[in-house]
Amino acid sequence: MNEELLTTETMADYEDHFDDANPWNRVQKYLEEKTVLPVKIEGIVNGGAIAMVEGLRGFIPASKLSLSYIEDLETYLLKDIEVQVIDVDQAENRLVLSARELLKEKAKKEREEKISNIKVGAVLKGTVESLQTYGAFVSIGDGLSGLVHISQISDKRIKTPSAVLNVGDEVDVKVIGIKDGKISLSMKALIEEAQEEEEIHVELPKSEEIGTTLGDLFKNIKLS
Repeated sequence: MNEELLTTETMADYEDHFDDANPWNRVQKYLEEKTVLPVKIEGIVNGGAIAMVEGLRGFIPASKLSLSYIEDLETYLLKDIEVQVIDVDQAENRLVLSARELLKEKAKKEREEKISNIKVGAVLKGTVESLQTYGAFVSIGDGLSGLVHISQISDKRIKTPSAVLNVGDEVDVKVIGIKDGKISLSMKALIEEAQEEEEIHVELPKSEEIGTTLGDLFKNIKLS
């Protein structure tokens, strides 16, 4: 009876199968490959939530569940979310998961898509969100905001944005630049454009008011 010899290839397959049989090895691979895993929140504990991955109990810290503060963690119970493995330690029986990185990436793509629909030169209505020493941040809707630099707030020199603006003010702004996901706005540009239009549309006297007829020229002349 001939014994079947394991080739290098079949041995490698055997080792891979042996490694994959251990759930800790599988979650380690998920960590290395940054695999996106759909999970269900199966429990809420102090400081976070529990979800199962490959039969292992994974812990999701509250700070890794969302991009913002969660008032009531219980609202996440039985919720389906996507996570990535961020820490694996078999010796300590520790498996830590996170949804935050995926949410950040999703939010970034959504913002980029919204910004792509805004064109330089567009005139928009906005609301002053906050005032800084260097300018004012103005909300222009759809979750987007831009900066009106202090030099772009007025056609006159001002020391601080608060000299002419208050939080909550509704303002008209012009998009003057978009770079690296940041939107630059101007109020000054609209003021200057309005002034230019006023100069162009200065009313001139009607032609008949300045015209001279033959009658006008000769009415005071007496012929001898």
